[in-house]
Amino acid sequence: MTLLDESPTGASDARGRVAELHAIREQALRGPSDRATEAQKAKGKLTVRERIEVLLDEGSFHEVEPLRRHRATGFGLEAKKPYTDGVVTGWGTVEGRTVFVYAHDFRIFGGALGEAHATKIHKIMDMAISAGAPLISLNDGAGARIQEGVSALAGYGGIFQRNTRASGVIPQISVMLGPCAGGAAYSPALTDFVFMVRETSQMFITGPDVVRAVTGEEISQNGLGGADVHAETSGVCHFAYDDEETCLAEVRYLVSMLPSNNRENPPSSTCEDPADRRSEALLDLVPADGNRPYDMRQVIEEIVDDGEYLEVHERWARNIICALTRMDGQVVGIIANQPQTLAGVLDIEASEKAARFVQMCDAFNIPIVTLLDVPGFLPGVDQEHGGIIRHGAKLLYAYCNATVPRISLILRKAYGGAYIVMDSQSIGADLTYAWPTNEIAVMGAEGAANVIFRRQIADADDPEAMRARMVKEYKAELMHPYYAAERGLVDDVIDPTETRAVLIGSLAMLRTKHADLPSRKHGNPPQ
Repeated sequence: MTLLDESPTGASDARGRVAELHAIREQALRGPSDRATEAQKAKGKLTVRERIEVLLDEGSFHEVEPLRRHRATGFGLEAKKPYTDGVVTGWGTVEGRTVFVYAHDFRIFGGALGEAHATKIHKIMDMAISAGAPLISLNDGAGARIQEGVSALAGYGGIFQRNTRASGVIPQISVMLGPCAGGAAYSPALTDFVFMVRETSQMFITGPDVVRAVTGEEISQNGLGGADVHAETSGVCHFAYDDEETCLAEVRYLVSMLPSNNRENPPSSTCEDPADRRSEALLDLVPADGNRPYDMRQVIEEIVDDGEYLEVHERWARNIICALTRMDGQVVGIIANQPQTLAGVLDIEASEKAARFVQMCDAFNIPIVTLLDVPGFLPGVDQEHGGIIRHGAKLLYAYCNATVPRISLILRKAYGGAYIVMDSQSIGADLTYAWPTNEIAVMGAEGAANVIFRRQIADADDPEAMRARMVKEYKAELMHPYYAAERGLVDDVIDPTETRAVLIGSLAMLRTKHADLPSRKHGNPPQ
């Protein structure tokens, strides 16, 4: 008998070999041990294959290289060669559309990445790029496999390179379901969206022990890099949920809003919400007094299909809203100032948040609707020293570079440079509308009057009365709702109750828009 005729079980006929195959596959599916599975469950976590079952349509998963094993030696590795090598890779469907998946198995080497493990991920990433389908990673790994040394580190380099090559080509979604430390945190940071689960997932470059040793600071894993930290403070995480099932269900919802690749449009759906539906509620939601706050989310709910939308970065930079939604069944990206937080001003974080969202929408052919109620950029030493100029320029660059349909609507205030940056007509918005409550100006009337009429106010017998008169005069001359329309800076002043119909009609007209950027290798956006 030759080596080619031999088998691990000694089976020599076809039936025996098939039985042997099924036994090996069962071993790979079962995982390393019941004890390891129990430990995973004790942490409140699903197993790797349970996660894939929740994420994908039932029975749709096709695994790639389930029998792969590492070939490393030393430090006891030669005696431990489990199937899959700690990562399950393959493809399946979400609502009937193909997606590619790789998922770490924490039960095997703590999900740590070795050479064979990395090679499997590289292969599935290459397949996703070639097929033009979304890539979803279910991350639950302890970083590089120390026993394999530099080979493991090189594996991460291959992942980063592919993340970058796939950027703007296919949607990339990272789902954090366990610890993610060191270099492993950079791959999620390179992807389009990051999901996290509270208490069980963390992301950091150096863990609490290293922080303590270097700086003396005491902090827990969740305090350093938990879901709430990254959702509210750092902005690394786009979505945070309390449990894995909810998290994975929301991943499915997000996928339903995205095209498979940059050559396709997002999937449309049937809509029973009338396109010409009027909304009388909008007349009362937005106060005419520019100093009174309101919740912009209520405005969004009134104009989108069935009031449903998916807010991105909901808890970070709350003074601006970025959301994916549908209007007449078509996917739309909405960017809106939030007067309820910091009066809706633009600051460093809001500029970064909105800029990245504009870039994502533009990359994946999602039209952009911008709702303006912005008093300007946030003043302050911290903002200036923190680089508000270059951060604000990121949003300006993103809008100017975007070729998808762009519509802006001015609800109330639109002052200064923030008005220009928020997709004004002068930077390329295809259509600009305004409500009759709008005020477009360099600054508020009070501030403008203090500058323009400073001498008259100072010389007046009654400065306060003179100031009030000059404020009224400035408003009458330059800040009435039709000043911009008379000069062609807005395309129309519309009845707020007709907002949904106007936006849907405009988006339908722009659906075939085609715009080319100048020939270049790539731009050099502000950093």
